[in-house]
Amino acid sequence: MASIFEATTVNGMTLANRLVRSATWEGMCDPDGRPTARLADCYRDLARGSVGLIISGYTFVRPDGKQLPGKMGLHTGGFIGDLGRVVEAVHGEGGRLCIQLVHAGGQTRAQMAGSQPIAPSAVKVDQFPETPRAMGEDDIRQVVAAFGAAAGRAKEAGADAVQIHAAHGYLACQFLSPLTNRRTDAYGGSIDHRARFLLEVLAAIRQSVGPGFPVLVKLNGADFLPGGLELADAVAVAGLLDQAGIDAIEVSGGTPASGMMIPVRTDILEPGQEAYHLDLARAVKERVRCPVMVVGGFRSYDVVARAIEREGIDYVSLARPFIREPDLARRWQSGDHAPARCISCNGCFGPGLKEGGIACIQERQQGQKKG
Repeated sequence: MASIFEATTVNGMTLANRLVRSATWEGMCDPDGRPTARLADCYRDLARGSVGLIISGYTFVRPDGKQLPGKMGLHTGGFIGDLGRVVEAVHGEGGRLCIQLVHAGGQTRAQMAGSQPIAPSAVKVDQFPETPRAMGEDDIRQVVAAFGAAAGRAKEAGADAVQIHAAHGYLACQFLSPLTNRRTDAYGGSIDHRARFLLEVLAAIRQSVGPGFPVLVKLNGADFLPGGLELADAVAVAGLLDQAGIDAIEVSGGTPASGMMIPVRTDILEPGQEAYHLDLARAVKERVRCPVMVVGGFRSYDVVARAIEREGIDYVSLARPFIREPDLARRWQSGDHAPARCISCNGCFGPGLKEGGIACIQERQQGQKKG
């Protein structure tokens, strides 16, 4: 029987346990996306806390794919040395670092992207701040190539893996969704066609990094939007990715327009509210041979253990709990199985947007009271 604290491998990458730090925006990079010492310290703390795999904040592959300030970029070779120092900080504590690669597509603003946002189709939907420009085939080829080039830079910097962000309404997810993809060419229509962009991104990355370097994907099991990506199509995409040689699939769900079903739900205060994407992950797991990760409101040790030991999920991902407790994995491994202290208030994003760096507002307020 699988257990949380056992070593595993993903395409040659050895992980000390089955706990994954899922990607989140940190806001700790320079305005142009250059990684900083502050980001290195953040990941060092996670590695020191015994997180099995650290997935970086979503890293833009081209400047027009940037969404928020302080977001990391890997669109230029000039950042390889800086990212290398971040990797060294993680490796110095025995950790593993996977770089998540993304293009925001229509889910950004011209002010941040530097030009009119691009998307599969020029549609105005709730998840898009502005009406984007529909991508031509040259645009598609160039963005696909940008993913491949960014993955090559991540490998050169010493990262242990890369992950394609195809969830939460970003560009790859926009191609998968009938709501945002109204194309009638080879990239639209049937799910096989809507998956073409993502499969081409995977192929470009694999050509760049080679067969022995782990390539993961974060995939929506559902968008939870009328007319959006649904589970049956997501499972079909997972099968196509598995056939194409993906090394692991992290299952999530929702977009910023999904109401109560957004990816970062609030007020998760009891075990019954946790693991809200587990059903989606189980459906994907039944379809694929590669390892499956699941993210979505995990807070309790017993809920995590059950997903791994009884549900057959290979890895459990957490994001907000690790913001408040970078040493949560080490605490659980020591025998202290009290739930994560995160109360899912989403206050961690507020200070970051205002002050340049994600932080737990609950810990900050408690510190101020003690002071």
